[in-house]
Amino acid sequence: MSASEIHNFINGEYVAARTTKSFDVIDPATEQSYATSPVSSAADVDDAYRAAASAFETWGETTPAERQLALFRIADAMEARAEEFADRESKDTGKPRASLVADEIMLSVDQIRFFAGEARHLSGMASGEYMKDHTSSIRREPIGVIGQVAPWNYPLNMAVWKVAPAIAAGNTTVLKPSDTTPSSTLLFAEIAAEFLPAGVFNVITGDRTTGGLMIDHKTPQMVSITGSVRAGMEVAKAASVDLKRVHLELGGKAPVVVFNDADISAAVAGIGAAGYFNAGQDCTAATRVLVHEDVHDEFVRELVSWTRENAKTGAPHDDVYFGAINNANQLAQVARVIDELPSHAQIDLGGQRQGQQGYFFEATIVSGLHQDDSAVQNEIFGPVITVQKFRDENQALEWANGVDYGLASSVWTKDHARAMRFAKHLDFGCVWINTHIPIVAEMPHGGFKHSGYGKDLSSYGFEDYTRIKHVMSFIGQA
Repeated sequence: MSASEIHNFINGEYVAARTTKSFDVIDPATEQSYATSPVSSAADVDDAYRAAASAFETWGETTPAERQLALFRIADAMEARAEEFADRESKDTGKPRASLVADEIMLSVDQIRFFAGEARHLSGMASGEYMKDHTSSIRREPIGVIGQVAPWNYPLNMAVWKVAPAIAAGNTTVLKPSDTTPSSTLLFAEIAAEFLPAGVFNVITGDRTTGGLMIDHKTPQMVSITGSVRAGMEVAKAASVDLKRVHLELGGKAPVVVFNDADISAAVAGIGAAGYFNAGQDCTAATRVLVHEDVHDEFVRELVSWTRENAKTGAPHDDVYFGAINNANQLAQVARVIDELPSHAQIDLGGQRQGQQGYFFEATIVSGLHQDDSAVQNEIFGPVITVQKFRDENQALEWANGVDYGLASSVWTKDHARAMRFAKHLDFGCVWINTHIPIVAEMPHGGFKHSGYGKDLSSYGFEDYTRIKHVMSFIGQA
C-alpha cells in the first residue's frame, strides 16, 4: 500500500484536520510507514463535538426501534465488508490475517447486533403508588454527547464496545482511536454514516494531547476510555473538574490458578492459547499462572512443549498463532521486563526479539518468580507467561488477589466446591472455571480496583450509557 493521508470523520464525511501536525502510521510487521495521520487540534475537537451536539437534538428523540434498525443495517454492511476490515486491522496491528474475520471482525458484528436488541429493552422499576395518591415511574434516557478513547490492541472491537451501546441508547459520540491503529475505526464510521444521521458518530485521530483535549472539553457529559491505569487516572482526574461521568476499562493482571487435581494437558492448552493470543496484548490474558507445587514442574514442562509446537509468531500472512507487538514502545517495554528479571527467575523458553524487521517477540515462559517481583505485579502486555508455585488454597488466593488489578481471573480444578469458593473470593470482575478468555455479548466485561469501573457488553454496559429520571404524579382528588 502506498503512503496515504488519513482524515478525520466529522458530521458524516471525511474532513481534513485543521492542524499542520501529523504522525506516521507504522505497519508493525515491517516497521514501514504507510500513511500519515493528523494530530487533531482543539479546533478539530470543537468541530467534532459541535457536530455531535447538533445531531443529539434529533438522534436523542428517535425511538428504540429506529435505533435498532440502524444498528442492524450497520452490522449487515460491516459483515459484507468483513474482509476489508480484516485487511485494515491486520496492517495496523500486525495480527495474523487468516483468523481475523472469525476471531474479531464477526465478533464485532455480533456485538452490534446484540446492542441493537438492547435498544428496545429498557429496564426499570415498575410504575406504581409508592406514596399514597402519587404514581411514580422511571424514565431511562440518553446521557447526551459521549467522548470516547479506544486502544490499539483490538481497534475495531473496542470501538464497537463503546459506540454501539452509546448510540443504541440515543447518545451521540466522538471517538479517538489509538494513533497507531486508526484505519478500521474510520471504515466503521464511514459505513455507519450510511445509516445514521450526520454527526451521530464522529472519529478524530491524534495523540495523547488530542485525547486530553477531548476529555477537557465542555461538551461531553460522559467520557469513556480503554487504556492504561495511568491514562485512566488522568482521565478521571480531568473529568472530575466538570463532574463528567467516567467509564474506565483499564489494565489487568489475571491470575490463573491451577490445582493439582486439574487436567494438566487441558490446562496447558487452554492457558497457552489464552496467554499468547494477540501476542499477550490483552488485559485479560492468561499470563500470570499460579500452579500447585505437586504439579508445578509437570505443568512447566508441558507448557514449554505446547508453546514450542503451537505459539509461533511471524508476519500476518504466515502460518502463525500471533503476530507482531503493536508498536516500538511496547516492544521495548516487553524486552525491558525480560532484561530486568531478578536473578532467581528462570527463563524456560524464549525471551528474545525475533528477527531484524518487525516488532516480533518470541513466546516466553518465566518461572521461579516471587510474589513481589515486578513481572508478577505489573502488566507486561506481551507474549510472556509467568509461572509461580503455591502450596495450598490460602496462599493461592492471597497471591491471586495480591495485585492492584481486578479485571479477570480463572481457576482450574475438578473440585466444584473449591471452584465456587474461588469464584466468590477472587477479587476480579470475571472468574472463568476450567477455561480462560471467552467473552460473550450477553455477559458484562469490567473490573475492580485499578482495572477501572463501568461495564462493557451486556445490558449493564448498555445501562452505563443511560441516565435515570424519576417522574412522580399526584393522582389524588384536589
